[in-house]
Amino acid sequence: MPELPEVEVVRRGLAEWVAGRTIAASEVLHPRAVRRQIGIFDVADRVIVSAERRGKYLWLPLDGDEAILAHLGMSGQLLMVSPEAVLEKHLRVRLSFADHGNDLRFVDQRTFGHVMLTALVGGVPEPIAHIAPDPFEAAFDEELFTRRLRAKRTEIKRALLDQSLISGVGNIYADEALWLARLHWARPTETLSKAKIAELLAAVRQVMSAALLQGGTSFDSLYVNVNGESGYFERSLEAYGRRDLPCSRCGTPIRRDAFMNRSSFSCPRCQRKPR
Repeated sequence: MPELPEVEVVRRGLAEWVAGRTIAASEVLHPRAVRRQIGIFDVADRVIVSAERRGKYLWLPLDGDEAILAHLGMSGQLLMVSPEAVLEKHLRVRLSFADHGNDLRFVDQRTFGHVMLTALVGGVPEPIAHIAPDPFEAAFDEELFTRRLRAKRTEIKRALLDQSLISGVGNIYADEALWLARLHWARPTETLSKAKIAELLAAVRQVMSAALLQGGTSFDSLYVNVNGESGYFERSLEAYGRRDLPCSRCGTPIRRDAFMNRSSFSCPRCQRKPR
């Protein structure tokens, strides 16, 4: 699933391509893509003001107090495509514009993603108002995060994946940040000092910033930016997906552990397992 860097890459592309444009028509080609919509998904004659993001969600504020909210799910793509281009096999929603320029197309092979028209509450779409700010937002309160993290009494990786605590961090970047901070994924949150939590947050921001510079992480053709291009941060991963390969710090083979029906990758030497 795309995480914060991948969604931010898409947001930046959308901001360049759609801000200020008037939607001429909206077409839903698969009902599952708008399954969370209340009423009819109709945004014709509305102007897209900008492109925004919180964690793994992005939205296009419209003139008024509503926005088009999108979640890419496992395979969703938001693509800018010529109106004359052949319709994609897995095209779910299509927006055309009054200026007759490129369409905005939501393509989703596995149909886990969705789009919807929703009200804004304090500038944030109502369905995601409960989600915590991500570590790049001005609204992110590091002191509050530290207190809530230590009160969680859970494993540090589980806390990082809790979108009500911090949004945007998924399996890939949790493993990468924990490797950088030399923390084992099972370390109890209540044992972390404020200094160590600050170091971990710095690692989260560092890893995600590096991923942004490389267009995000693409393991297959399903994650692409608005121009259909893949990211290449996969080449820079230090832990995730590197089972049995040497740690770049100490040479110890990276270990894979089962974790929440997924996998967790770490260095047995650099990231000591807690007793």
